[in-house]
Amino acid sequence: MTLNRKPAPSTVAFLGVLGVFFALFLAYPVSFMLRHGFGHSGEFSLRFFALVVHSPVLRQSFANSFLLATFTVLLTSLIVLPLAQGFHRWRFPGKEFLGALLLVPMIMPPFVGAIGLKQLFARYGSLNLFLMDAGLMNPASPIDWLNAGGFWGMILLQTLNLYPILFLNVSAGLAAVDPSMAEAARNLGASPSRVFRTITLPLILPGWFAGASIVWIFAFTDLGTPLILGFSHVVPVQIFDAVNDLNTNPQGYVLVSAVLAMTVGLFAASRRVLSTRSFATMARGPVDEGSDASPIQTAVIWCGGLLLATLALLPLGMVLLTSVAGHWFMTAFPGQWTLEHYTELFGDGLTGTSISNSLFYATGSAIIDLILGVGIAWIVTRSNLPFAGLLDSLAMLPLALPGLVLAFGYFAGFEIDGTRHPFFNSILDPRTNPTLLLIVSYSVRRLPYQVRSAIAGFQQTNVLLEEASAAFGASPWQTFVRITLPLVKANVLAGFILTFSFAMLEVSDSLILAQNQRYFPITKQMWLLIGRIDPGASGAACALGVVGLLVLVGCLYLASRFLGKRIGDAFRA
Repeated sequence: MTLNRKPAPSTVAFLGVLGVFFALFLAYPVSFMLRHGFGHSGEFSLRFFALVVHSPVLRQSFANSFLLATFTVLLTSLIVLPLAQGFHRWRFPGKEFLGALLLVPMIMPPFVGAIGLKQLFARYGSLNLFLMDAGLMNPASPIDWLNAGGFWGMILLQTLNLYPILFLNVSAGLAAVDPSMAEAARNLGASPSRVFRTITLPLILPGWFAGASIVWIFAFTDLGTPLILGFSHVVPVQIFDAVNDLNTNPQGYVLVSAVLAMTVGLFAASRRVLSTRSFATMARGPVDEGSDASPIQTAVIWCGGLLLATLALLPLGMVLLTSVAGHWFMTAFPGQWTLEHYTELFGDGLTGTSISNSLFYATGSAIIDLILGVGIAWIVTRSNLPFAGLLDSLAMLPLALPGLVLAFGYFAGFEIDGTRHPFFNSILDPRTNPTLLLIVSYSVRRLPYQVRSAIAGFQQTNVLLEEASAAFGASPWQTFVRITLPLVKANVLAGFILTFSFAMLEVSDSLILAQNQRYFPITKQMWLLIGRIDPGASGAACALGVVGLLVLVGCLYLASRFLGKRIGDAFRA
């Protein structure tokens, strides 16, 4: 039910601000990239795309990125489908705790995990050195666990980091399946495996496809992991390298245009497929809470879940060890321990400045998302505007825009080189001061989290309370402030915390837009430290990563206190 009233002046003003925001920071950079990628002498042309076809490096980069994303989806699906089916079908002791543990890897950005993965699986990393000390490996010929320069390592890391997203989507799909259909099949003599193949799997395919699309896009466009592992023949790294050559080489525009077309097309397809999920819930029977698992089934689920969680958290463990390691060279474990890396973070140097920068950027972006997200959610759920549904879809569009693409568009579109007024140069040119663009880029990327959280709150609030307030003469603004907002404050605060926390460790936007070291956020400072030869630099980088992760964990804990189990909805397609 919606309030049947004409748009208030405040609503019209908000729509105007929102239109300017989307036009300047979403439509403009996207159109700028497409115009330079598909355009030639002011006309539409595919001439520049011949660069990709004729360049062996670019062809190999696209092939590697495609294979990386595809193998990540396949491996993630092999892990998630039986795991989600086991959680859906059986009740067993510690089910909620194990489910929460399996979602923990979602908090660790692949960029941070790649540092630990390299320390663990390098040719002379901790694993090989441990095996050498145990006499199980020849020191002259260590195993190259990160075969092909880190390709399989990237697949492993992406899988261990992204499987929770697919797990949430598949679990939601299983919960929507009418249990009476599977029960009827079992009564007719179908085996459990046949029931899964012929009934359950077809019904959860929309949810799987939606989650798999997000995993594929994330894996295809991840920039931090290949940079840390030194694997340059992937599309994100090629785009990163093209940033400094925008004015003379159209290669960057071609690459981001191709990536944008692929990701938006895949996202649109997933949304369309997801809309077909409704047939799975028609004539829905009683909620299936599952049957009690046998001791063997319980042991299998627990062993599999713990093994998966342990593997996913191993890179984080190596990051923690490195952050407190004093002397660590050619040994499986550190020879000395120190907290010096942490004390350096809060000094007067640029490393400490990166923390305050990230806090400022994340806070600014969360405030923008708070204002825009709540306003969008109110219009979608409480107004009778004919384009409310379109506005909701527009707010979700950033999910299809990888940070790599959006950051490239900002850098290319706002790199002014002194051609405008000095004031605009100082606030819009990323080479001069990237503060505004970093805040806005973080905000645009995380806006869907705030919108979804706020919409959930509005949908759970009875609109009759607001209609009663209006009937007693209260203005729309008074009703919103005194009635609506207090009722949805838990959802709004949860959305604010989520947008803030994930902005703290944003990778692609930070690496591309932050060019001046005094403005570096945490992730860009980590990248700078990792590239140094100084052995203590990696410890400082890991300490930065740990501080960022602690902020992220604390924020997610607070968000979970507000949203409870519904916090997983923010990460579903």
